[in-house]
Amino acid sequence: MSPGPRNLITDVAGLRVGNAQDDALKSGCTVLTADRPFVASVHVMGGAPGTRETDLLAPDKTVSAIDAIVLSGGSAFGLDACSGVVEALRTEGRGFRVGPAVVPIVPGAILFDLLNGGAKDWRENPYPALGRKAFLTAQTDFAIGSVGAGTGALTATLKGGLGSASFRLEDGTTVGALVAANPVGSVTTPGNRHFHAASFEVDSEFGGAGVDPVPGQGRVFTSLKTHIQVERGNTTIAIVATDAALDKAACHRMAVAAHDGIARACLPAHTPSDGDLVFALSTGGQTDGGPGPNLGLIGHAASLCLARAIARAIHAARPAQGDLLPCWGMLNG
Repeated sequence: MSPGPRNLITDVAGLRVGNAQDDALKSGCTVLTADRPFVASVHVMGGAPGTRETDLLAPDKTVSAIDAIVLSGGSAFGLDACSGVVEALRTEGRGFRVGPAVVPIVPGAILFDLLNGGAKDWRENPYPALGRKAFLTAQTDFAIGSVGAGTGALTATLKGGLGSASFRLEDGTTVGALVAANPVGSVTTPGNRHFHAASFEVDSEFGGAGVDPVPGQGRVFTSLKTHIQVERGNTTIAIVATDAALDKAACHRMAVAAHDGIARACLPAHTPSDGDLVFALSTGGQTDGGPGPNLGLIGHAASLCLARAIARAIHAARPAQGDLLPCWGMLNG
């Protein structure tokens, strides 16, 4: 398998991604949408998730397809980014049809970035407007790093960010990942040069520093943000996607497998203070009447894409006024 032409989740045909952020707020949101409704499910492994409409993505629930997924900063306030997307979809007449009514179903998840140094003294919740803007500007090419839902993200020792990656499998199936990385854990080994995900890197896509040669990694967890650790939440929230034809149950299995990518890229992962969550979706683009897709291989590819996307997010982060932590590029430029 090799990366798609963009090395972004939008290598899955039909998908588009939009980012919107407020630099003074040090927060924002990211919206994934598509040319037509898509099948999706979700799996949560973190101890502190913040979500909207995720119950409807269970395989036994009625809604069969949705039009958008939102990743947002802002903790509980950021869930209102979904409302902005709902209004935009309503204007376009898109959503779940119940007789003559059309109800946009927009699942979303949030990360905690309320204590990252940004101005959080708003009078009116900014997230509905950010959600609407991100949806309306969604396209196949989009920025990663300190943008969208990753604008104010932090890791244990470095700035976090928004990341994406893709793979094209031998049978032509495309798999991609999109992530807002804001974990309790570290994405690098001590010294902040070598990524935990280094063994999965392709073509120096996150700096080419290679695997840390020091054995026994992960036994000691140190953090530059220890003084704020107990006061702040965290979370890595992600979307994985494929053009293979999967139903909701298969999408759920893909989401479960993709969580391995978080565990490979963040140490520790899935902690009580993280809301680690993965949405998984299928655009159903491959319906050639042949045998069913290799779900095991698709899940494996999704996990590798997600690990790479997390490292790419931190590698692409850029400094901004008032930052609490340095960027990887500042220390390894």
